[in-house]
This record gives sequence, C-alpha cells and structure tokens, in this order.
Amino acid sequence: MLIAQLSDPHVRPNGVLYQGVVDSNRGLADAIEHVLALDIRPDLVLVTGDLVDEGLPDEYAMVRHILAALTIPYLVIPGNHDDPTCLRAAFSDHRYLPLRGPLHYCVDDHPVRIIGLDSTVPGEHHGHLDQAGLDWLADTLAQQPDKPTVVMLHHPPLVSGIPYMDDYRYFDESALRGVVARFGNIEAVLCGHVHRPMVKRWANTVLCTSPSTATQIDLTFAATATPSSHDGPRGYLLHRWTKGDGLLSHTVQLGTFAGPYPFA
Repeated sequence: MLIAQLSDPHVRPNGVLYQGVVDSNRGLADAIEHVLALDIRPDLVLVTGDLVDEGLPDEYAMVRHILAALTIPYLVIPGNHDDPTCLRAAFSDHRYLPLRGPLHYCVDDHPVRIIGLDSTVPGEHHGHLDQAGLDWLADTLAQQPDKPTVVMLHHPPLVSGIPYMDDYRYFDESALRGVVARFGNIEAVLCGHVHRPMVKRWANTVLCTSPSTATQIDLTFAATATPSSHDGPRGYLLHRWTKGDGLLSHTVQLGTFAGPYPFA
C-alpha cells in the first residue's frame, strides 16, 4: 500500500497570498500534480491539518476546488488554523468524519488501518487530547490489535527544539504516549504542524512529521530565536507499506532541478 501525506497547505481565498508573500494555493496544486505523476499511483492521500489559514468558508471552498484534481481517495484531519465547523461543512460528503464532537475517526478499508485524531483546542494553537479522546483511541486500537495501523494527528507530541514552535506544541504528551505504547501494531504516528520533516522513535513506534506544501519553518535552536520561514523547500511524505516488511517513509521535495542524470 502506498500512502502520500500532504500537510499544512494553508490555502487562502482565490488571489490572496499566504502571509502576503507565498502562493500557498499553487503549492498545494503543485503537490497534487506531483503525486499524480508518480510512477506508482498512491492508494490513499492523508492531509494532516491546517488545510486553510484562517478557517474561512471561502478558503474551504478553494481547498475543495484544488483537491478536486486529486483522483485518489483522501482523508483530512483539522489543524490549529482550521475551523472545525467550517471544515465539517466543507467535507460533509466525507462520511468518515463524525457529525458532531471531535473529529476522531477510523478508516478500515485498506491493508493499513488509518486512525485520525483531532488534536485541536478551540481558540488555541497548541495540541491536546482530552481523556475522552484518549479513551476513544485506546478502545479503537483494542478492536484490532494485530492489524497494521497508522495514527495521524496534526500536532506532533514532541519537543522539536525550535523554541517558537514548541510554545504551541502538543502538551501532556505522556498520556498519549501511554496509550500508543500499549499496542505493537502501530506502524507510525504521522503529524504536520512544524512545516518540516522530523523523525523520532516514540511510544514503541516511529513518529514522522511532514514538510508543508506552502513554506518551510527554519531550523533554529537558540532560545532567543524569532519565527523564521522560507518559501521552500516545499514537500510531502510518501509511505510505502509492504506485508511482512512494514512501513518505509520517503521525503519528497517539490521543485524543478537539473537532471535527470544516468548516475545513481
């Protein structure tokens, strides 16, 4: 099974630039074009949050317009820039999304089961799951403890080391880690939010964050660092699951570069 993970497109209304400088709509369209041109077409696309930038209805209309080019089934979860009510309305035809409450769900139509978690906190930018969400996750995982499973949520439950990002990270990660660590069939935990690829061994599995299709947040560790991003490199993740061998993840960079060359 081949899974493409797109994240943090921060789509804006038609003709409006992200942060006034970046054509984030074009970035998502370019990513979709790249996914569709792969020599093996993915079976599924995951969009791991911050579909839009300000949670506006016209932004959701635009993201649906852009995603219409994606002739592959796709699943979405909300990020801190999303409005849950507007997202639910815009994707009302996505029957896996619950009609009320947090947007947690499980899709079990593929060789790998997909669990989506809603880590958003209303009115805030940090991530969290309440006890009811943790209980739902534990119950859902317990239903099929042997089937390969991917868990996705917007906020990575880790400290990235980038100070201004860690100010609104997923807090109280120990409770979530305690649930995930109980199950040995979780192939990976897939996240967005940080606009750059990171990998960590976490809760007896692997945690991966995806680059954004819009901008990349700079790697700055100093405690005095101020927010800093660049218009690229943009990208996405490609996860290939093989029975008996598990999940292998690739970072795919978007752009035009010299080549191809015959050397390996």
